[in-house]
Amino acid sequence: MLFILAGVSCAVTKKPGLMPEDELFVTRKYVGNFVGFEAIDTVSFGNPYVLSITTTLDTIYGKISVYSKKCDFVPGDRLYIRRVFQTTGVFGSWIYNIENENTTRVSYKISEFRNGDKVLAQRWY
Repeated sequence: MLFILAGVSCAVTKKPGLMPEDELFVTRKYVGNFVGFEAIDTVSFGNPYVLSITTTLDTIYGKISVYSKKCDFVPGDRLYIRRVFQTTGVFGSWIYNIENENTTRVSYKISEFRNGDKVLAQRWY
């Protein structure tokens, strides 16, 4: 019986990586190098400007939409998605930004997550 317990406790899991409780500490994730962007038409008057950003890993992450009128990323910039927990009074929520790694740091808020699409955010982390 001891040999069986020792074998089970030393078994290798199929999915290596972080434990679920450790995923809370992952605050930045690489999403590819910047390729280009395109402006998305606003549906009605008063809506914010939205850009669709394409990266080298868009087959995994898709096009990332951000709130901005212009894009200051340079082709080839390494892009990361950073999540920050923001509290307003008693309750809080996660805010997602996309940023580059250069000395002139550029950062934009991601629009899909601000609108409450939490399933997609959890898949990326």
